[in-house]
Amino acid sequence: MPVVVSIEELTLLVTCVLTAHGLPPEATAIIAPLVVAAERDGVHSHGLGRLPGYVSTLKSGWMNPRAVPAIRDAAPGVVTADAGNGFAQIAFAACRGALMEKARTQGIAMASMHNLHHFSSLYLDVEPLAEAGFVALTVLNTRSIIASGIGARKVLGTSPMGFACPRRGAPPMAWDQASSVRSFGDVLIAARRGEKLPEGLALDAQGVPTTDPNAMIADGALLPFGGHKGHNIAIMIEILAAALTGGRFGFEDTSKSFPGAETSHAGQLIILIDPSHTAGEGFLGRVEMLFAHLHESGATRLPGERRLAARAKSMRDGITIDSDVYEIARALLPPRP
Repeated sequence: MPVVVSIEELTLLVTCVLTAHGLPPEATAIIAPLVVAAERDGVHSHGLGRLPGYVSTLKSGWMNPRAVPAIRDAAPGVVTADAGNGFAQIAFAACRGALMEKARTQGIAMASMHNLHHFSSLYLDVEPLAEAGFVALTVLNTRSIIASGIGARKVLGTSPMGFACPRRGAPPMAWDQASSVRSFGDVLIAARRGEKLPEGLALDAQGVPTTDPNAMIADGALLPFGGHKGHNIAIMIEILAAALTGGRFGFEDTSKSFPGAETSHAGQLIILIDPSHTAGEGFLGRVEMLFAHLHESGATRLPGERRLAARAKSMRDGITIDSDVYEIARALLPPRP
């Protein structure tokens, strides 16, 4: 049976687990709400089911839980962050204010971050920026997991991207997606539930097509969405998120030498646009006109609306969690004295 818990209860659980395994309170205060928010919004691929991965990574010694990011004002429209081998969101929290101020002044600005670990969903990075009135785009590279075709060697990561846009009288439209047919988190869910993957999604370690999620996880590969089109987007993101930021390419990731490490050593780029510098006060009206035409055309929902509906339900009724996921998370708590 599913378990229903309040947002406060789940936040306390995640906070206690992360601090018990070495994440300092000031870092936990940033990371724990992201885990809870993903679960609240029905994004189970990056919610509570990822908590064992956080713990495993912390225990492996692969990343620095006490990292202090180094922030640099690099140009009128650029702020850079060396995350110090810590979590990306800690570095972003440290440079977000400067990024927003630059965008308000210049009209557009970017944050270039490297030497980081990102284990959450990208919409959670950009949605708050859209709530503040900005149009936001972010790209992130990951360890090599995409093969360009059957039998090909893995070079690219799942290369996720996230986008958010403010709306008039409504929450921002925000989405994120991988450059692979499905995200790696979806594969982990299928493995946990004992489900098969759809055909045309994954390869095993020998480069042979497979529907077994465990075969994919055991050094297999994912295929890009849309064939060469998804492959091209993954290349672009690798350049923007790794080459441009000074981060590691996916194939340079060395996490496998740290048993239990589940995050990659990556780079992230965030581009922020203040629409008042271009479209002025008419921007939000134009956006709503576009969305109205989409609805009139037969589109049943906009990107992110399913997630917003799940959020509303969770805030009203509590968060519904698979009982096995909840118990696995509870088992990560230290024994009571």
